[in-house]
Amino acid sequence: MQRVHTVVIGGGQAGLAVSRSLAARGCSHVVLERGRIGERWRSERWDSLRLLTPRWQARLPGWSYRGDDPDGYMTKDELVEYLEAFASSFDAPVRSGVTVERVSPRGGAFDVQTDQGCWHASNVVVATGDCQTPLVPDFARDLSDDVHQVVPTRYRNPDSLSEGGVLVVGASATGLQLAAEIQASGRPVTLSVGRHTRLPRTYRGRDIMAWFDAMGILDERAENVHDLVASRSQPSLQLLGTPNRSTLDLAVAQKSGIRLVGRSRLATGTVMHFDDNLVEDVAAADVKMIRLLARVDEYIERRGRSGEVPGEPHPRLTDISEGPSSLDLAREGIRTVLWATGFRRSYPWLRVPVLDERGEIQHDRGVTPQAGLYVVGLRFLRRRNSSFLDGQRNDAEEIAEHILSRRPQAAVA
Repeated sequence: MQRVHTVVIGGGQAGLAVSRSLAARGCSHVVLERGRIGERWRSERWDSLRLLTPRWQARLPGWSYRGDDPDGYMTKDELVEYLEAFASSFDAPVRSGVTVERVSPRGGAFDVQTDQGCWHASNVVVATGDCQTPLVPDFARDLSDDVHQVVPTRYRNPDSLSEGGVLVVGASATGLQLAAEIQASGRPVTLSVGRHTRLPRTYRGRDIMAWFDAMGILDERAENVHDLVASRSQPSLQLLGTPNRSTLDLAVAQKSGIRLVGRSRLATGTVMHFDDNLVEDVAAADVKMIRLLARVDEYIERRGRSGEVPGEPHPRLTDISEGPSSLDLAREGIRTVLWATGFRRSYPWLRVPVLDERGEIQHDRGVTPQAGLYVVGLRFLRRRNSSFLDGQRNDAEEIAEHILSRRPQAAVA
């Protein structure tokens, strides 16, 4: 059995950020990664994926983008290289190809059993990410076997799909991007729309994320939010990270030929049924967008920059009518359903009493009820951007400080 002060589980951006923060404080630790650094970016994302945040917003502890295109958007391969370079910059103690099989408390500390031996540590940090297992509704099992079902982690490009039309379920960042890519390949696409967050890619001469960063919106802390549960369940931003910085929203999708329908609610054979929520959800997203842009306008005014920042009208409201209540996929020539309906977390190896009835880790800003057990990288963990690449730096520093503030404990044999 090997002994170390802290075990970090997961070698993605969250785990590496914690590792860098612990290393800076002289804390002995190891990072256990089931695959390679950034494995999910390597093997569970589609070919054309780019980040939704600009390159300058890829800040990690002691590390930032140093290239000549700070306002562009990283490809997934570029991000993997970025994470590898970050890990090399401080000689991160990453053990690749190590699968954690069990974490259990013992003697005021933890045993971390892996397929390559056991570690005993005073602290464990779970950094396995917010987007682990694709969330597919239960009624998907009622679809006919003739309909091919795909989740985003298995999708690579349009050529990887069966012939025929595609129903994409979910209109947040992933669903909308994949719907647009598949439609552009020449396949007819229907998009099932639920709650979403519409935003323009740029506004008043700057990337929308640059405004949010300057205004402190992304750094808003969990303890200052009125309804944290609701904030953590907000859909991802409807943004696209293309070199031409184009905006992708439902109006653009509809103009390209994508058919819009309401939220999928059940399936029977080859028939998919939809709620009559389309107009309502689109209107709600438009209203929220206008409010956010008004906050940007107010920020510019308060800073006395109205004269130097060009004005810009708010985007037009989306003109849309309610879609059909059901579609016979076979009759419509739709051979594939792509479920872009979010993700869930799963911790079958975590044998510590910190999971709630949904299997989620209970925590207060990353600190669990079990002393010495932490979690990072989840949505709105400590800040609004806690699940973003850029959000790892401050959260990791604070978690590292909390770990070091605990009374030192020796590993117990």
